[in-house]
Amino acid sequence: MIVPVILSGGEGRRLWPLSSPDRPKQFLSLAGDGTLLQQTVRRLTEPGVFGRPIIVGGLTQRFLIAEQLRAAGLEGAQIVLEPIGRNTAPALAVAALLALAADPDALILSAHADHAIPDTAGFRAAVATGVPAAQAGRLVLFGLKPSFPATGYGYIRQGAPLGGSASEVAQFIEKPDAVRAQTLLAEGCLWNSGIFLMRAAALVAELRVHAPGVLAAARAAVAGAVRDADFVRLDPEAFAAAPPISIDHAVFEKTANAAVVAADFAWSDIGSWSAVWEVSARDAAGNATLGKVVLDAVGDCLVFAESVSVAVHGVSGLAIVATPERVLVLPRASDQKVRDLADRVDKANPPSR
Repeated sequence: MIVPVILSGGEGRRLWPLSSPDRPKQFLSLAGDGTLLQQTVRRLTEPGVFGRPIIVGGLTQRFLIAEQLRAAGLEGAQIVLEPIGRNTAPALAVAALLALAADPDALILSAHADHAIPDTAGFRAAVATGVPAAQAGRLVLFGLKPSFPATGYGYIRQGAPLGGSASEVAQFIEKPDAVRAQTLLAEGCLWNSGIFLMRAAALVAELRVHAPGVLAAARAAVAGAVRDADFVRLDPEAFAAAPPISIDHAVFEKTANAAVVAADFAWSDIGSWSAVWEVSARDAAGNATLGKVVLDAVGDCLVFAESVSVAVHGVSGLAIVATPERVLVLPRASDQKVRDLADRVDKANPPSR
């Protein structure tokens, strides 16, 4: 069976002020039924296909993760606690070692806890098409057919066919500007979803070659881990020695064994308020709302109100997010400014505890 590895360590600063380091976006209900974490675990729960999930999250998230799984009836995951965030390569290295210890032939599917994928059947079908290449030793990425020229996503250019639905990876392309994104769309390039399928042993072998420091730190962190019921508390000193690097930069951009499978299920990384607006139900005027909101002569706006009431009149194309302590107002088209604004506001006026 496939072992889901769910990465839950992000802070979600791009969805400030609703998301925060104490409650990142994966623990919020932003689209669909339940929080993004609950949706992810549910999507990766299918008897006979997926095994016991490994969830990798921050030490401070342990009660949030456990409580949200309990509330959704999704208990039973192995929850790995990072004492410090070191990016995705060390997190996946730890998960691969744990999966490998349980099953030398384990396939692992890496997914992020804060992505929205409403088409569960389409997602599972795409994963199934990637299994043969993964079993053959390939590190399989799922590339999604773009629906618009996104500048916030990385892209993958497909190379020669490998048989079945997989192709070689000809090129990884970082987040492009608007003109370049339009060209990539016309050329048939795929969005890099950040979802990977591979044999745990294959990932460990690639880390040994391309990121030995990551692998060594992961081995030491697992060897020194303290196990408490469903929790695995990694050794703090050993894990802190891991280089803070993404799995893309550590392995995928260096290996000759990467493969890409083109998929067309609906997907969003919920990486901005515009992305939340895109995946939300909207009224006839194009407005998406949550909470106690009153609108008058408003169009194409996202208005979220948490524990407060918000009234809006005579505007269009805005993102308005209000919490008891913070309010964000900006054009949706400028929502890439959110992280910078959050840093400036929190530096000038730290949130109360």
